Amino acid sequence: MQHRIIVLGAGYAGAITAGRLAKRLRRSDVSITLVNASPEFVERVRNHQIAAGQTLSRRPLTSMFANTGVALRIASVTAVDVARKTVSLSDGDLSYDTLVYALGSTSNGTPEHAYELAGRPGAQRLRDRLAALSRNDTVLVVGGGLTGIEAVTEIAEARPDLDVSLATRGELGDWLSEKGRAHLRKVTNRLGIAVHENTSVTRVEPDHVLAGGRSLPASVTVWTGGFAVHPIAAATTLETNEEGRIVVDGSMRSVSHPDVYAVGDAALAIGAGDKPMRMACASGVPQAWQAADSIAARLTGGKLPNAPLRYFNQCISLGRNDGLIQYTTADDRAKPSALTGRVAAFYKEVVCWGAFWGVANPTLGMPVRRRPVTQAATVTVD
Repeated sequence: MQHRIIVLGAGYAGAITAGRLAKRLRRSDVSITLVNASPEFVERVRNHQIAAGQTLSRRPLTSMFANTGVALRIASVTAVDVARKTVSLSDGDLSYDTLVYALGSTSNGTPEHAYELAGRPGAQRLRDRLAALSRNDTVLVVGGGLTGIEAVTEIAEARPDLDVSLATRGELGDWLSEKGRAHLRKVTNRLGIAVHENTSVTRVEPDHVLAGGRSLPASVTVWTGGFAVHPIAAATTLETNEEGRIVVDGSMRSVSHPDVYAVGDAALAIGAGDKPMRMACASGVPQAWQAADSIAARLTGGKLPNAPLRYFNQCISLGRNDGLIQYTTADDRAKPSALTGRVAAFYKEVVCWGAFWGVANPTLGMPVRRRPVTQAATVTVD
């Protein structure tokens, strides 16, 4: 009888987990089902490019997972019953032996009258709205994190006819090194972006926002105030934190339900320095590797992986021709060194293409012998 593995969500983390499992386990021993609401893979790290009017290639999941042994199910997840080990979908139910929860995140409370970039539909709505703006109309991006910085620079570069500004609660790039902050300020000045530092937006209206008693003009407000996970996990008996993220151990397995794994934004994984990993592709990809290798080890009686979950850098695009690579410690603190300019833009593009290639070619890469599933796996840890 085949061991049934269900992976919920085909973003970076879920898709990589499914493909890596297919590369490590015998098809005769396991069935791997990848569930996703959309028939296409979305390069979420490029949503700001879509918003700025760029046309990106379509990425159908059927082509990416053809002949891999991964079965696709295009449906929305409505509930998970960890007691019965079933998943409720918009078109029926599925039963599992091992579940990988990778449903990702959405925008965190986007106010009325604001636009968001957390998903492709939001990016497309913003693209259409920006296309309708006239010369000297105002665009305000709220949020000075990675998403906000990439969005504001992309829009300002693509639409120099607009008055583009950024509102951030702290100082511009305050988590970056001195070199990184200086380059970021140089780019915003070059692109004519007005930066409102130490500014908290409290209300969004159709043509302006309110912030600390001030009114800032905004024909369009773009909200990048963080991410929130889907509420499905929190509605189960899985152990989650106050944000609804599933608490996992170092192998990405739920601490409360050993037949459930979580990866990506939905997982509360502890990285270097005993710090929770942030919601990012840079977190989700190594988590996917860890989860897939751990599942394969437990099913085949192999050795559990002991790879550290850590960071190396933060890759930030600043339009199509500029960028910033901030080198970091393992626990994501900025080092003094940073790469800037066109070389950094090329570096970021290589990283994005590399991440996509890993998803689009799930069973290629270093040859790996598919191992048989054992009835009673003996697992050892490095």
